[in-house]
Amino acid sequence: MSRFKSDFLRVLDERGFIHQVSDPEGLDALAAKQKITGYVGYDATATSIHIGNLISVTMLYWLQETGHQAISLMGGGTSMVGDPSFRDDQRRLLTTEQINANIEGIQRVFGNVLRYDGPNPAIMVNNADWLLKLNYVEFLRDVGRHFSVNRMLTFDSVKLRLDREQSLSFLEFNYMIMQGYDFTELNRRYGTVLQMGGSDQWGNIINGVDLSHRMGGPQLYALTTPLLTKSSGEKMGKSASGAVWLNSDLFSPYDFWQYWRNTEDADVGRFLKIFTRLPLDEIARLAALSGSEINEAKKILATETTAIVHGRAAATQAEETARTTFEDGALAENLPTLVLSEADLDGGIGILSLVVRAGLAASNGEARRHVAGGAIRLNDRPVSDDRLTVDRSVLGADVAKLSLGKKRHVLLKTGA
Repeated sequence: MSRFKSDFLRVLDERGFIHQVSDPEGLDALAAKQKITGYVGYDATATSIHIGNLISVTMLYWLQETGHQAISLMGGGTSMVGDPSFRDDQRRLLTTEQINANIEGIQRVFGNVLRYDGPNPAIMVNNADWLLKLNYVEFLRDVGRHFSVNRMLTFDSVKLRLDREQSLSFLEFNYMIMQGYDFTELNRRYGTVLQMGGSDQWGNIINGVDLSHRMGGPQLYALTTPLLTKSSGEKMGKSASGAVWLNSDLFSPYDFWQYWRNTEDADVGRFLKIFTRLPLDEIARLAALSGSEINEAKKILATETTAIVHGRAAATQAEETARTTFEDGALAENLPTLVLSEADLDGGIGILSLVVRAGLAASNGEARRHVAGGAIRLNDRPVSDDRLTVDRSVLGADVAKLSLGKKRHVLLKTGA
């Protein structure tokens, strides 16, 4: 039984989203009494956000679904500085053109999860609209004077960098001031009272809450989610080929489906609560399955999560591809595909390079370890020689299958 009265916090609590809340009683009472406005900020450091961001996007979904106003804030301004939180070095500085291109890519995901039209639409905002217009001296006098350097040095995001004796530039030190100011500006423009994010953002979010108080503004609230880890303790969000991106051009819907299908047994119930919209009683039934039956729950987790991010049609196709490939033993044509050129086929390509190009390993060294461990198969035949050259004679067909273990496959198409 949830301790909260408001629909919004009760849903987050029951589904396992809540790690910290600055004033849980106050926020709960406000959300139970009236429509509130909340936001999450996303810096544009790549052309897509990744699976680690999906938990906060889903919180915005539940904020909207329970009748409140959701704002997705694009960090067009803060991306020019870069968040130093829990990093050993400064982020690569991006140009305005790069940031705008990244924002364009990121926006595609949000339209699949949130409603930006119709009743109670979500709002997408860019903090470049106000941060890039600030007068520096006025900003220091009006906003900067409310920040204590002594206190900022105690935040883990800064303290850990300094404890490791890694340089923290003055540029980066300004990031938390800018993020705090975002909160007060969003309150002024949209009446925003809640900022949400991952647990690593707690210090930055609290800065905004404190800044509003010091500037004579209204009571603001902070809410963070737990660090997303698997039951094994491994941080979630990586695959054999790298980050699990939410944009289909960087990580295919099929690979996305397979990522969730490979969930560890102990994580199925928790991930169904966080990443799907299934009723809790149905989730409880699925989480209680054991033995081989838990695989059915994993397939449902994979299909429902893929449907949210990539659409129901893509999720259904990914599920059907997996069924055809693994259960029927056929070679499905809509597996992820690598097209080999005439030069590749005539001159031959080393198996290690082929594994890397297919996205089944991040480096030749990792590919070599896969071969040594017997995990690489070509047309379902084990590859034991890491010096194998793959050409037309080895492939033996216009379409072949390269596999890593039993669950990751890539079609090799020839003759292009």
